[in-house]
Amino acid sequence: HPHALSLVQALGFEAEDFRSKAWDEFAKPGAPPLDFVITVCDNAAGEVCPVCPGQPTTAHWGIPNPAAAEGPDAEIAAAFAEAARQLGTRIRLFLSLPLDTIDQLSLQTKLREIHEDAEAAQGAS
Repeated sequence: HPHALSLVQALGFEAEDFRSKAWDEFAKPGAPPLDFVITVCDNAAGEVCPVCPGQPTTAHWGIPNPAAAEGPDAEIAAAFAEAARQLGTRIRLFLSLPLDTIDQLSLQTKLREIHEDAEAAQGAS
């Protein structure tokens, strides 16, 4: 999406480094094992995810799909910026977790809480 590419570049990333990937790319033989699988599409929560190698820790952080935004370019760009802000907040909290010492169940709980707390904070503002 052109607005996604513009935002990625504005955040200082090389857009050529990113591409969408299908689930099956990570489920086929020889695929690299994943430590974490975090779905973000607001309609992915009810979907069945394929089995990924390595038994990754999973979470769902539903973020409204900015590609579904309609209206003037400024409103669409704002939807992409808001999605990036929401993801950035969750990622920063995720990266602050003691990943080398936390057990799997606690990690799963923390990943869920990161999303729930962010949702609650957003609803309160």
